[in-house]
Amino acid sequence: MGASMDSLDALRVAIDGKYEINPVNASGSPAGSLRTATHLNLSASVTLQKNTPTRLRKVGSNATDPQSEPDGFFTLEAVYLAWSLRDMPGGEYMKQAREHGLLAGTFVGLTERKSIVDWLRRAVTVLDSIVPLTGSRLRHREPPPPSAYRRPPSSTHHTQALSSTSARSHGDAVQTASPSKRRYVPDVADMEVVKKIRQGEIELRDHNTVLRGIKNNNFSSVRNAYVAKLKGLKEAKKPGANTPITTQLTENMYPIIMISSSPTSLITMYNVRRFLQESIFEPSAEARARAAAEGNTRAEDLIPIDRERTMIESGGQARASAQRYYVLDSVEALNKFGADAWDRVVCVLTTGQVWQFRPYKWSEPRILFHHVKGIYVSWANDPPNPKVKDWNVTELKIDPHRRHVDKYMDSDSQAISYDHVIQPSFCKRC
Repeated sequence: MGASMDSLDALRVAIDGKYEINPVNASGSPAGSLRTATHLNLSASVTLQKNTPTRLRKVGSNATDPQSEPDGFFTLEAVYLAWSLRDMPGGEYMKQAREHGLLAGTFVGLTERKSIVDWLRRAVTVLDSIVPLTGSRLRHREPPPPSAYRRPPSSTHHTQALSSTSARSHGDAVQTASPSKRRYVPDVADMEVVKKIRQGEIELRDHNTVLRGIKNNNFSSVRNAYVAKLKGLKEAKKPGANTPITTQLTENMYPIIMISSSPTSLITMYNVRRFLQESIFEPSAEARARAAAEGNTRAEDLIPIDRERTMIESGGQARASAQRYYVLDSVEALNKFGADAWDRVVCVLTTGQVWQFRPYKWSEPRILFHHVKGIYVSWANDPPNPKVKDWNVTELKIDPHRRHVDKYMDSDSQAISYDHVIQPSFCKRC
């Protein structure tokens, strides 16, 4: 292609004709990538240098002529890269542009990419950032039709033209060539280049392909395990079933709540029963003195908590039932429940001290509170604790003096009940 045709119009016509645009070297051979190429092959007869300035003006530039002021305009390479990566997310697009050797300011920005893509696909006809053709180039305003960018004339037409010319020179003694198409034989060097390009390709993935995954997961073992459990429950409900087995199964399903063993904790083994069972906060020192007066000088290592809850049946009748929990403050007491005791832990009360979690199954707070419910207990007048900012915990603030608000504490204009600490829905087995 000569220099008379505008590079931006040539790219637009090549896109209209759905021609495969290829980066090539100066000799015309395919290049390994756009970065190592020197030219862009826009059609069978149109090849331009990739650094040819286009009429697309850069942001903030007042240039009017890409020939005399090329630094004020985007190159053909930058416009082609914006078109070829038009569907790529913004961050990945800028990363690819830098990997192709384009510095900041030399590749089409995200705000300009959509407008130039719309212009190239003829969704818009006028773009303010594209300067009009001027001077001697004005007569080339209309580029050749898309058919000029497709395959050259077929061998049949070419043969007929040669036959006519030969007939005028040699009379009627002309042998007409066969009209059948010549079989395409791929070039070996081209095949190797294409193979290398495909090896470096990265398959783009969207949210649908990511959710499908790369392998099929078989959950039949989980299904079989629960089938066996359901069968055992049905057998236990039949008349004459062994009652101790049912009782043992129910005992093993009670959820567990862990609290801190720190003596400065607001909730200890001395006052946790009234706090969770009666929704009344009693200072730990007073509860300890009361227990000592009753002859209990040492706190229990396991405290059962019974919570009553009311369920509305389908007929509209209210039915009350009790749910039992166990409260512990040490891993030693938890180990008495067996190897799967951590599967029954549904809630952990913390004072924000990391040492509390060291003997736990999950010693990292972020991981721990991903598996269990977290409650951070503090005084209502205490300043915010920056340690628990990144933890997945619910803050429960206790007023130091007003005991009549123990049932419903007000924090950030939202009512927080002590029922947040005990909820049967937290239990994985309930």
